[in-house]
Amino acid sequence: MIDKNMFASDNYSGICPSAWKALEEANHGFGCAYGDDDWTHRACDALRDFFETDCQVFFVFNGTAANSLALASLCRSYHSIICHELAHVETDECGACEFFSNGTKVLLVPGADGKVDLDAVRHTVERRTDIHYPKPKALSLTQATEVGTLYTVAEMAAIGGLAKGLGLKLHVDGARFANALASLNVAPAELSWRAGVDVLTFGGTKNGMPVGEAVVFFDHKLAEEFDFRCKQAGQLASKMRFLAAPWAGMLEAGALLDNADHANSMARLLATQLTGIEGISLVHPVEASAVFVRLPEPLIDALHDAGWHFYTFIGSGHARFMCSWQTTAADVGYFVAEVKRLADLQKI
Repeated sequence: MIDKNMFASDNYSGICPSAWKALEEANHGFGCAYGDDDWTHRACDALRDFFETDCQVFFVFNGTAANSLALASLCRSYHSIICHELAHVETDECGACEFFSNGTKVLLVPGADGKVDLDAVRHTVERRTDIHYPKPKALSLTQATEVGTLYTVAEMAAIGGLAKGLGLKLHVDGARFANALASLNVAPAELSWRAGVDVLTFGGTKNGMPVGEAVVFFDHKLAEEFDFRCKQAGQLASKMRFLAAPWAGMLEAGALLDNADHANSMARLLATQLTGIEGISLVHPVEASAVFVRLPEPLIDALHDAGWHFYTFIGSGHARFMCSWQTTAADVGYFVAEVKRLADLQKI
């Protein structure tokens, strides 16, 4: 039976085999609590190998906690965080960044295709320096962006240089960071600490894990007492090995990047087939696992009436379709056939 939720979000996908296997293996016997277990140590070491550096790693339950706690560690209450106007930390965290930082202000900047405009960032920092203005302290990027586009290594390096010159700490919301790595085919280090990133929130849930994100500090000083933040926020898992095991299992099996690469390829296939239908066009370049298209409003209504679930939060006539590790070419073919059938009905 076809599941009509399959393109709504990569959060709808199940647990991938490598993550499931690691969970099963971690479920034998006993393990020390609160992260002092072999699986957590193994996952942290696997991430250090992955990034080719001695980073500090913490595991939390979800992306909201990862982002808000990471940003809170960079700022004080009178500081501000600069991010794109579509950034998840602004639009979808229910004020968690402000809450956990005791009121740090979020300042928005524009930018084409979901990427921050560097001139706007500079202007936001330099337009005022008086005591009445919330002092900019952090720049937060989303990689891949909220519209599925990517910052290249060169773009990241330019942003890292700008952030350093302006005295900003650089945070990356990497809910789909694996998709960016797979698409750009670059070493994780090149897209993170070598480009000036101070802290990365690395997403696992959208890439085949059941739950859990990694907060990766490339600057050890910024991680000071982060474990206390996690505990206070209810993010210190007692059975931490079950958050960490999927990371170890997927990294060691190579599934982290394989899953992301598969999701990206399914998105490209979906985009190619959808835009072959008259009246459907791309809104943003397909660079990772998201497909943003412009659909006639009657077709959007027809798809919803037929039971298909997808999001239209980016504007009138725009729709987002997400692919995941679990998406198949057959799924794409079935959905595109449905879109074409309903589009043809609109013309009768």
